[in-house]
Amino acid sequence: MDSKKKITENYKKKIESLKKHNSLYFDKDKPEITDSEYDTLKKEINATEKKYNFLKKLNLNKNIIGSPPSNKFKKINHLKPMLSLSNAFDKKDMLDFLKKINNFLNLKDNDIELYCEPKIDGISATLIYEKGILTKGLSRGDGVVGEDILENLKTISNIPQKIQSKNIPNLIEIRCEVFISKKNFSSMKASFANPRNAAGGSLRQKNPKETAKIPLTYFAYGFGAIEPMTFSKQSEFLKKINEWGFNINELSKNINGIEEIENQHKKINDLRSSLDYDIDGLVFKVNDLNLQKRLGNTSNSPRWATAYKFSAEKAVTKIKDIIIQVGRTGAITPVAKVEPVTVGGVVVSNATLHNEDEILRKDIRVGDTIQIQRAGDVIPQVVSVDISKRNNKSKSFMFPTKCLCGAETKKEFSKSTKKLDAVRRCLKGYECKFTAKEKLKHIVSKEALNVEGLGKKVIDQFWDLKLINEPSDIFNLNYEKINKLDGWGNLSIKNLKNAIDRSKKINLDKFIYSIGIRHIGQENAKILAQFFISIKEFSKLFNLNYRKTILKNLVDLDGIGETQIDSINSFFSNKINIKITQDLIKTLNIEDHIIKLVGGKFSNKKIMFTGGFQNMSRSEAKSIAENNGGKVLGSISKKLDYLVVGDSKPTKKKIDQAKILNIKVISESDWNKMLNS
Repeated sequence: MDSKKKITENYKKKIESLKKHNSLYFDKDKPEITDSEYDTLKKEINATEKKYNFLKKLNLNKNIIGSPPSNKFKKINHLKPMLSLSNAFDKKDMLDFLKKINNFLNLKDNDIELYCEPKIDGISATLIYEKGILTKGLSRGDGVVGEDILENLKTISNIPQKIQSKNIPNLIEIRCEVFISKKNFSSMKASFANPRNAAGGSLRQKNPKETAKIPLTYFAYGFGAIEPMTFSKQSEFLKKINEWGFNINELSKNINGIEEIENQHKKINDLRSSLDYDIDGLVFKVNDLNLQKRLGNTSNSPRWATAYKFSAEKAVTKIKDIIIQVGRTGAITPVAKVEPVTVGGVVVSNATLHNEDEILRKDIRVGDTIQIQRAGDVIPQVVSVDISKRNNKSKSFMFPTKCLCGAETKKEFSKSTKKLDAVRRCLKGYECKFTAKEKLKHIVSKEALNVEGLGKKVIDQFWDLKLINEPSDIFNLNYEKINKLDGWGNLSIKNLKNAIDRSKKINLDKFIYSIGIRHIGQENAKILAQFFISIKEFSKLFNLNYRKTILKNLVDLDGIGETQIDSINSFFSNKINIKITQDLIKTLNIEDHIIKLVGGKFSNKKIMFTGGFQNMSRSEAKSIAENNGGKVLGSISKKLDYLVVGDSKPTKKKIDQAKILNIKVISESDWNKMLNS
């Protein structure tokens, strides 16, 4: 039997360990063990006390359990949203980017001057100066709301806390990328996975003194709000703030035309390994700020900028097996299980094979030696097969025609390509248990309901135990049953409950994205939220008669095309989808989409366009109308205030309908007069 002294010593060690992990978890936001490991430690302490009564008299376990931490940083709205960038991966993508700019501005393939700068792989932040004094410093957050990390940013010595110049705007918001140099990171590799994680973890330290210990630096790359605006070009802005003492990247320069774009891309890619900081591409921006303003933004990214990514990092490995996975849209995806290999600093053991056609085209087989590549955070893909190393007894992979649920799969006909899709799909939706489980993983994801602690592995576990069958079950979990599971204790359950409660309050656009309509991504969901405004209006899609009218009005929304409209119609033609969506609506607090009231010539006016314009594209005309408080509709109705008719090939039927309904018809010249009045 253990001696009383030895029992006490072991008990005290566990108490000290509990105190240590409490501090790491609650105070420093840097836990070193998982919730389940923490709960196991607590259970061991309680069980030991129960077994040996004399330990309770020591009172060592009394009042040492902290409460869950509140948000460490105050949340503050950005003066202007910090949008994501669209991506380009090759010359064709860059030509498309240039073409879209010219089309929007109604130009004839002009070589618009671009400003090019390296895309730093760091953490975005924004610095707000009022009368030259640094008053706020925010993290990017979700792009609309950031965290107040001013004190941490102040520890970066080369960020000016006061702009030493006379002629500065009263308000200026300078955006930057914070990072750790490769040289400095080499001494802290043991603590962080990569330099970006190190920078992110440092900026989110509760105590600025801890941040100050990390050698952070930055490059300024852009601006948000400026009052009054005193710059006319991106290059001019960066030159001026560099004179004020801000770091800008010395590899930035002005570029004209696709050949210069390609040359600069190759040049910097070749330099990449010699730089003392990580970059993953180049950012190209329209240099003229007036043209930037005209081009404006989509709901997710600026039209005037794109990130031209560098080629993916590659590695050689071997295929051990090929398995089939079913996605949330029913897509049947083959995945290669490969011998673990490091690609771009990350150990990978899976590679996507995309679809049946891809396997046939590359003749990919089990046992093959392959080259894989990984770009960004996406799952690696197979680049090529080394046929010379293939076993002569290998057999071609036979792609299954049935889903894992047993249902027949189908390749759908694409209206846009006029061909069958490359992807096979199970069309059973929630009736397929594999699809249904993937839909659950989507709905709890960060971009949707954002239920922390309910990750993919937990969904798999709860699904197998029949704790969750459909999305609304998330909000009616049997916590008593969960408490009996290995790895689930009071702390982890309490955290899960809190996360689920927080997720009940959700914006309309995130809700639309979360229900998983095929072809409706985050950007499309925001466009739809701007159209519907409320969940009450969105719910009218459940009714076939309402839906027909609504879908007609969606036709002319930028970003919503025939593919998206067909997908919405298909989704709400399914009774199970309607039931599941209705059950979620009953459970959640879905907030109306808030439209910032924009004063202007078209405040609260509903406008429609037909025909082409001489001085601007129809896309720009719509953007101008919306920026002046108007709402652009896609079809004629009594609600319409103006039908604006372009000089080039307007639709006569729309004009006739407008006249019958006594809607005011405006010519292109009248439209221009209204804009200039």
